[in-house]
Amino acid sequence: MRVLIQRVKQASVAVEGEICGQISTGLLLLVGIENSDSEADLNWTAKKICNLRIFEDEAGVMNRSVLDCQGEMLAVSQFTLFGSYNKGNRPSWGRAAKGEISQPLFDAFVAKLAELSAQPIPTGIFGADMQVALINDGPITMMLDSKHPE
Repeated sequence: MRVLIQRVKQASVAVEGEICGQISTGLLLLVGIENSDSEADLNWTAKKICNLRIFEDEAGVMNRSVLDCQGEMLAVSQFTLFGSYNKGNRPSWGRAAKGEISQPLFDAFVAKLAELSAQPIPTGIFGADMQVALINDGPITMMLDSKHPE
Protein backbone atom coordinates (compact mmCIF):
# COMPACT_ATOMS: atom_id res chain seq x y z
CA MET A 1 0.00 0.00 0.00
CA ARG A 2 1.31 3.41 -0.94
CA VAL A 3 -0.03 6.69 0.33
CA LEU A 4 1.08 10.09 -0.85
CA ILE A 5 0.51 12.31 2.20
CA GLN A 6 0.12 16.05 1.78
CA ARG A 7 -0.27 18.39 4.73
CA VAL A 8 -2.91 20.89 3.64
CA LYS A 9 -4.65 24.08 4.68
CA GLN A 10 -7.64 22.81 2.70
CA ALA A 11 -8.43 20.12 0.15
CA SER A 12 -11.41 18.88 -1.81
CA VAL A 13 -12.31 16.23 -4.35
CA ALA A 14 -15.02 16.66 -6.96
CA VAL A 15 -16.73 14.39 -9.47
CA GLU A 16 -18.54 15.93 -12.43
CA GLY A 17 -18.18 19.38 -10.88
CA GLU A 18 -19.77 18.37 -7.55
CA ILE A 19 -17.62 18.33 -4.40
CA CYS A 20 -17.97 14.94 -2.74
CA GLY A 21 -15.34 15.38 -0.02
CA GLN A 22 -13.53 18.32 1.53
CA ILE A 23 -11.47 19.23 4.58
CA SER A 24 -9.79 22.22 6.13
CA THR A 25 -6.44 21.85 7.96
CA GLY A 26 -5.21 18.28 7.88
CA LEU A 27 -3.97 15.60 5.51
CA LEU A 28 -4.85 14.79 1.92
CA LEU A 29 -4.18 11.07 1.38
CA LEU A 30 -3.79 9.71 -2.14
CA VAL A 31 -4.09 5.95 -1.61
CA GLY A 32 -2.75 3.22 -3.90
CA ILE A 33 -3.40 -0.46 -3.28
CA GLU A 34 -1.42 -3.22 -4.95
CA ASN A 35 -2.24 -6.87 -5.56
CA SER A 36 -0.28 -8.16 -2.56
CA ASP A 37 -1.79 -5.76 0.01
CA SER A 38 -3.65 -7.14 3.01
CA GLU A 39 -5.43 -5.95 6.12
CA ALA A 40 -2.05 -5.85 7.88
CA ASP A 41 -0.81 -3.29 5.32
CA LEU A 42 -3.81 -1.01 5.76
CA ASN A 43 -3.70 -1.24 9.57
CA TRP A 44 0.02 -0.38 9.71
CA THR A 45 -0.43 2.47 7.22
CA ALA A 46 -3.46 3.97 9.00
CA LYS A 47 -1.70 3.92 12.39
CA LYS A 48 1.46 5.44 10.92
CA ILE A 49 -0.46 8.25 9.21
CA CYS A 50 -2.46 9.11 12.32
CA ASN A 51 0.70 9.34 14.42
CA LEU A 52 3.13 11.04 12.01
CA ARG A 53 4.44 14.15 13.74
CA ILE A 54 4.34 16.57 10.83
CA PHE A 55 2.42 19.50 12.35
CA GLU A 56 4.16 22.29 14.27
CA ASP A 57 3.93 22.68 18.02
CA GLU A 58 4.06 26.02 19.86
CA ALA A 59 7.83 26.22 19.25
CA GLY A 60 7.42 25.75 15.49
CA VAL A 61 8.86 22.22 15.56
CA MET A 62 7.08 19.42 13.66
CA ASN A 63 6.14 17.53 16.80
CA ARG A 64 2.36 17.04 16.54
CA SER A 65 0.27 14.49 14.69
CA VAL A 66 -2.98 15.08 12.81
CA LEU A 67 -4.71 13.65 15.90
CA ASP A 68 -2.85 16.01 18.26
CA CYS A 69 -3.93 19.08 16.31
CA GLN A 70 -7.44 17.75 15.63
CA GLY A 71 -6.86 17.94 11.89
CA GLU A 72 -9.01 16.30 9.28
CA MET A 73 -8.17 13.69 6.64
CA LEU A 74 -9.43 13.32 3.07
CA ALA A 75 -8.74 9.97 1.35
CA VAL A 76 -8.73 9.57 -2.43
CA SER A 77 -8.14 6.27 -4.22
CA GLN A 78 -5.13 6.59 -6.56
CA PHE A 79 -4.19 3.46 -8.54
CA THR A 80 -1.54 5.41 -10.50
CA LEU A 81 0.78 5.30 -7.47
CA PHE A 82 1.67 1.81 -8.69
CA GLY A 83 2.62 2.83 -12.21
CA SER A 84 5.68 1.13 -13.65
CA TYR A 85 7.85 3.15 -16.05
CA ASN A 86 10.52 0.53 -16.83
CA LYS A 87 9.65 -0.03 -20.47
CA GLY A 88 8.75 2.67 -22.96
CA ASN A 89 6.89 5.84 -22.10
CA ARG A 90 3.45 4.49 -21.29
CA PRO A 91 3.13 3.47 -17.63
CA SER A 92 1.98 -0.04 -16.80
CA TRP A 93 -0.58 -0.44 -14.01
CA GLY A 94 -0.02 -4.19 -13.49
CA ARG A 95 0.84 -3.90 -9.78
CA ALA A 96 -2.26 -1.87 -8.97
CA ALA A 97 -5.01 -4.08 -7.57
CA LYS A 98 -8.21 -4.34 -9.59
CA GLY A 99 -11.34 -2.73 -8.18
CA GLU A 100 -12.79 -5.94 -6.72
CA ILE A 101 -9.68 -6.21 -4.53
CA SER A 102 -8.77 -2.57 -3.97
CA GLN A 103 -12.20 -1.12 -3.21
CA PRO A 104 -12.88 -3.30 -0.13
CA LEU A 105 -9.34 -2.62 1.13
CA PHE A 106 -9.70 1.12 0.50
CA ASP A 107 -13.03 1.12 2.35
CA ALA A 108 -11.46 -0.80 5.25
CA PHE A 109 -8.55 1.67 5.30
CA VAL A 110 -10.96 4.61 5.51
CA ALA A 111 -12.89 2.84 8.29
CA LYS A 112 -9.63 2.27 10.21
CA LEU A 113 -8.69 5.96 9.87
CA ALA A 114 -12.17 6.91 11.13
CA GLU A 115 -11.79 4.54 14.09
CA LEU A 116 -8.34 5.84 15.02
CA SER A 117 -9.28 9.51 14.62
CA ALA A 118 -12.84 9.27 15.98
CA GLN A 119 -14.09 11.36 13.06
CA PRO A 120 -15.58 10.69 9.63
CA ILE A 121 -13.12 10.54 6.74
CA PRO A 122 -14.44 12.11 3.54
CA THR A 123 -13.44 10.43 0.28
CA GLY A 124 -13.79 10.74 -3.44
CA ILE A 125 -15.89 8.28 -5.43
CA PHE A 126 -13.99 5.06 -6.02
CA GLY A 127 -13.20 4.53 -9.70
CA ALA A 128 -14.59 7.88 -10.82
CA ASP A 129 -12.77 10.58 -12.76
CA MET A 130 -11.98 12.94 -9.88
CA GLN A 131 -10.56 16.43 -9.64
CA VAL A 132 -8.55 17.14 -6.49
CA ALA A 133 -7.85 20.67 -5.28
CA LEU A 134 -5.55 21.53 -2.39
CA ILE A 135 -3.49 24.16 -0.69
CA ASN A 136 -0.35 22.31 0.34
CA ASP A 137 0.93 23.54 3.70
CA GLY A 138 4.69 23.81 4.05
CA PRO A 139 4.83 22.27 1.50
CA ILE A 140 4.89 18.96 3.31
CA THR A 141 4.51 15.96 0.98
CA MET A 142 5.58 12.44 1.94
CA MET A 143 5.32 8.96 0.41
CA LEU A 144 4.51 6.08 2.73
CA ASP A 145 4.87 2.49 1.48
CA SER A 146 3.81 -0.40 3.68
CA LYS A 147 6.22 -2.75 1.89
CA HIS A 148 9.17 -0.40 2.50
CA PRO A 149 8.65 1.14 5.95
CA GLU A 150 11.63 3.48 6.13
